[in-house]
Amino acid sequence: MPMYMVIERFKAGHSTAVYKRFAAQGRMLPLGLCYLDSWLSAGDDVCYQLMRTETPETFDTWIANWDDLVDFEVIELIDKPIGS
Repeated sequence: MPMYMVIERFKAGHSTAVYKRFAAQGRMLPLGLCYLDSWLSAGDDVCYQLMRTETPETFDTWIANWDDLVDFEVIELIDKPIGS
């Protein structure tokens, strides 16, 4: 299953709202979009999430739940050793 790095940049002044929505509603992932892991920047304003999906269009549904608070960048990853 293809893997993606999602970079979420919280819109200015919206970090608290992001955390409140997450606490109340969770990630709100559509069927077929699988969360693997995440990391938060030291500045508490950027989240890096590792996800998998066979259907990249599922990102559109998920992003629509958050795009009022977050700007997204979705990057497809490949499994290729460095130097090959």
